[in-house]
Amino acid sequence: MANSGVDTRRRRFLIGATSVVGAAGAGAIAVPFLNSWSPSARALAAGAPVEINISKVGDGQLIREIWRGKPVWIVKRTEEMLKDLPSNDSKLKDPNSEVVSQQPEYTKNSNRSRKPEYLILVGICTHLGCSPTYRPELSPADLGVGWKGGWYCPCHGSRFDLAGRVLKGSPAGTNLVVPPHYYKTDEVVLVGEDGEATA
Repeated sequence: MANSGVDTRRRRFLIGATSVVGAAGAGAIAVPFLNSWSPSARALAAGAPVEINISKVGDGQLIREIWRGKPVWIVKRTEEMLKDLPSNDSKLKDPNSEVVSQQPEYTKNSNRSRKPEYLILVGICTHLGCSPTYRPELSPADLGVGWKGGWYCPCHGSRFDLAGRVLKGSPAGTNLVVPPHYYKTDEVVLVGEDGEATA
């Protein structure tokens, strides 16, 4: 008599349907909650390495990217630009890049780079954080006869050569920063990681 008038098939269907709807609701709540534990795309981008395609950078050209919220410059230096670098040494505060914090060990060389033709720098003046202007021309009237290309900071007049080394008489005390980087291929550089120290 306990089962009289009770449709057990209907009861099982209602229990099953309720379970499915409840599970879907729990999933709908759990997914955004669990996703909130992951860093946002903005947070990932702020500290994540940046892949940069350098295949279309022309001789003497500078391209700009953003890494950790800072401008990063990549310059493809010409043979002439590289040849002129040693002639700046006597005019520089730190010609041999002795301040360790300004570059990774693998770029502590006369070019301050892994590949001589490509220079990669953080585009922020080491004086008070302005962004210097790229001035690759030789001996412009406003920078003088001895200027062999580099960067000029319009905020306070700091000057840097085409290896990002600071010239004497500049308010900036140290060379421009070379970020960690390595070449994934001949056409792609990853800024933000050291990779193999020999590449």
